[in-house]
Amino acid sequence: MGENKWMGKRWEDMDTDVLVKIFKELNLVELSPVSQVCRLWRLACSDPLIWGTLDFGLLKSNFIQTRASPYIWVDDRSDKRLARILRVAMAISCGNVNCMIFHYNLYMKDEHLHFISERSPHLKRLVMPAWNRITKVGICQAIQRWQELESLTMPTIGHPPYIMEEIGRSCKNFTELKIMGSFDSQFSSAILQFLPKLKVLSIRCSKVTMEALQSLLHSMEYLEVLNISHCLLLVIAANGRKQVVHELDGQILERASRLREFHYCQSRSCIACQRMVVDEGIMRWYRYEDWFWRRDEVRSLDLQDYGKLFDAGCERLTSVE
Repeated sequence: MGENKWMGKRWEDMDTDVLVKIFKELNLVELSPVSQVCRLWRLACSDPLIWGTLDFGLLKSNFIQTRASPYIWVDDRSDKRLARILRVAMAISCGNVNCMIFHYNLYMKDEHLHFISERSPHLKRLVMPAWNRITKVGICQAIQRWQELESLTMPTIGHPPYIMEEIGRSCKNFTELKIMGSFDSQFSSAILQFLPKLKVLSIRCSKVTMEALQSLLHSMEYLEVLNISHCLLLVIAANGRKQVVHELDGQILERASRLREFHYCQSRSCIACQRMVVDEGIMRWYRYEDWFWRRDEVRSLDLQDYGKLFDAGCERLTSVE
């Protein structure tokens, strides 16, 4: 009998698309050593199909609140851990990240944001972490690099106009905005001035003034989708007194009916609405289920389940004791 020959392919000779399908099942910790095996494997590990969405929704800072600005103190080990994880992710992804998601209790600094923005130039969607330690210069420089940005989810901020202005100037394809916090006339005016062609806006679970809502519906010509579900709607009198609005009037509903989608809920039987009342209009997300902050009635803004790249296994293995 002649010599038997094994006809199968060696790992290093496998087609890239096959390797990508296999590596797509790995998380960041598992991908790191795999990407160092050989050039072909590193190329497969960097494929856009793997890195379309980088979901760090499980990554949080070890922090305590303080009375002095920036009103937060973060353990140095948390910063080092974040820097280490970002270095690995950005090195393997090779600029192929299109969507990046951060937890609202992740307190990064300018240097973290600078590192990310330099290495993810094609970012189209960003779910922001908390801004306490990010400066005006830091966020504006990042936005300037993200010229392809289309969608932003952001925590509440005291003075929003400069961010809206920078987005309007740098991100010509920007169409979606979600705000997790208070929405007043200043915020509404900033959107009207700098993002007049915004198509999708979600301010669910926020404290919203009726003046701001009316301004949006009256002036946003290109707006197609608006979500004000579970909001605490307020009328502010000339003397500063606030009154909760329990039902939308006919004029508001008529204007909203012109939109392609209008999401609205103020039901006493709705759990999210009940939580807004208990929290007095400022949702304490940390009190509730881990997935609760990720939900949205607008399909394109809903974050669904946590991503595979940074799963519970990664969260444990990269933690700092």
